[in-house]
Amino acid sequence: MNSFQMASALRIEGLVKRFGDLTAVAGISLQLTTGECLGMLGPNGAGKSTLIRCITGRVIPDAGGVSVFDTPADSASARRSLGWVPQELALYSRLTCRENLETFGKYHGLGRADLKAAVVWCLEWAALTDRADDTVSSLSGGMKRRLNMAAGLIHRPKVILMDEPTVGVDPQARNRIFEMIESLRGEGISIIYTTHYMEEAERLCDRIAIIDHGKIIAEGTKDELVRNAFEGRSEVLARFERVDDAVVAWVEARGGHVDNGLAHFSVERATDIAGLLDAAARSGHDLADVSLRKPNLESVFLHWTGRELRE
Repeated sequence: MNSFQMASALRIEGLVKRFGDLTAVAGISLQLTTGECLGMLGPNGAGKSTLIRCITGRVIPDAGGVSVFDTPADSASARRSLGWVPQELALYSRLTCRENLETFGKYHGLGRADLKAAVVWCLEWAALTDRADDTVSSLSGGMKRRLNMAAGLIHRPKVILMDEPTVGVDPQARNRIFEMIESLRGEGISIIYTTHYMEEAERLCDRIAIIDHGKIIAEGTKDELVRNAFEGRSEVLARFERVDDAVVAWVEARGGHVDNGLAHFSVERATDIAGLLDAAARSGHDLADVSLRKPNLESVFLHWTGRELRE
């Protein structure tokens, strides 16, 4: 039995979305298992947000399908099980935190008793109980982000889509959001988490899918991604005194990449660095600095895409 025949929290099969001549999502298939946090890692414009909007029904795909707990994503039961935290703040600035949560709860059809309990839980989860009756306009940016997350979870969904929820927040606020997400994971909630921050994917996600130009170009745990990309090899970082077209061509001829003036190579043994140094010297390319490191998630992204994630 293959993975797409197994029961899953969320299943995406052959999803395609085009906007005119642009194919934003190009045949993506993914499975999210119960209790798993799957990271969608990719640069801005890679197709992450379009994929999320296809799952939520905000965008209608041109091909493929989505199911939630093996029911179509547009069914009533699937909608009850699915929560979405959008990248943009979706709050009413003149309403209080409590009023916002009550409003979103009513949108989801919560009855009075369920709504009251859900609002209490959301305020506590977002650490906003003491600000419950303050208007959104009076909150800090981090508080607004936390309330935005709570509003997406007011109906207590079992599958949550988080589209870059830490955009624009400071490190302290980001860490608090991490703690909120980790508490959800402790309850067995299934999460798809889109980001273009390596450290977020490494901290929060069980498995990572690297997406670029609307396609999944690599998928697995962090260790699996590193192993598949480098097969036990180490990474050499070399900084040249001057980077011109000749240096870039020399680096690429040896299987490397140049990014922001830094050349990246992979070697089987640390002693292979000597060969690189000799070859550079023979070619007249002066090196300013050379270092050896074990490949990480950023190395994997550069390996598959030839560019840094934050471009």
